Amino acid sequence: MHFNRMPLEDWFDRYQYEIDYDIGESGVKFRTPDALGVDLGKIGLRYGHHRGAPELRSLISEQYEGLKPDQIAITTGSSEANFAVIVSLVSDGGSMIVQHPNYPSLYEVPRSLGLPHDLFRLRFEEEFTTDLGRLEELMKSRQTKLVTLTHPNNPTGSVISEERLREIIELVESHDAFLLHDETYRELSFNKPPPPAASLSDHAISMTTMSKGYGLPGIRVGWVAGPAEVIEKVTAVREQITICNNSLGEVIATSALKQKDRILKNVREHLHRNFELIKRWMANQNQLEWIEPKGGAVAFPRLKAESSTEALCRLLVTKYRTFTIPGYTFGMDTHLRIGFGGEAEELTEGLTRLGHALKEVLVEPGLRV
Repeated sequence: MHFNRMPLEDWFDRYQYEIDYDIGESGVKFRTPDALGVDLGKIGLRYGHHRGAPELRSLISEQYEGLKPDQIAITTGSSEANFAVIVSLVSDGGSMIVQHPNYPSLYEVPRSLGLPHDLFRLRFEEEFTTDLGRLEELMKSRQTKLVTLTHPNNPTGSVISEERLREIIELVESHDAFLLHDETYRELSFNKPPPPAASLSDHAISMTTMSKGYGLPGIRVGWVAGPAEVIEKVTAVREQITICNNSLGEVIATSALKQKDRILKNVREHLHRNFELIKRWMANQNQLEWIEPKGGAVAFPRLKAESSTEALCRLLVTKYRTFTIPGYTFGMDTHLRIGFGGEAEELTEGLTRLGHALKEVLVEPGLRV
């Protein structure tokens, strides 16, 4: 067993704090406790419930038809949720399938633990759609115990239809496996999303986080929703790592979920406006091409020159003080991830600077990518 640093997080760690304009972040702008009306001065800094605060779990369970609060486990963000589910369901044999591209921990965890896994690749030429036949072939090749999908996808912004989700659940059930569906951006779909996976089958697990759509990455609160047996296993893993959650974070998350409708309405309107900004910008770019995202807060264009974007993104940081994500951090060198969840002014200026960097890198021989 050997854990390596994730290139994505290493890039964040090195460059995100050295810039003036951030168009690489994958969520909306972070909030403060004051904006949510939370008084942190009265919160008891004690150990909490191992599965999460009962009131918080009750609020979350309302999002999943047929699920009870004891079928929810609050986790330290989505990263701990991913780790706990993978260790619980795959470490005792069998293999897993990970949709790619995706948040890297979903494949770095099995890679680091030496667990058999396959990448189920989304292809630009197929508009990043989910090919059921290709998934079925992968499941036949090994004893699959877990399939992980993310929709809307990070970084591509692709979505899945209810029909295709149900087909995949049927496929997973036929193999006596589980589906872990990362639904972090589900409520930020541009059109009506499918139901949460956990509400459709006892072989489906839903995972999400408060970090992206709610603008609360600093509280480190996510959750897993699913069968009681899975929640019990996740709790057992967590007791070896974090035991329970941050008491301040749970109170803030509870307050945010009580204001869910208002917060998400404002976020959707904000993202729609910013999406129009990035669409207009992309329409004037002759060096980039993209599959328009259909949900979430990120886009994943690629260079038509089929060159790596690492030099471009490094120039963007060092000379133009603007942050975005090179595709190599997702294992797709010719792409870059652009986030459009921030303030409109920051997005506009960041895109302008990206345009300058594109011209410089692709025109000047000494900087050619």
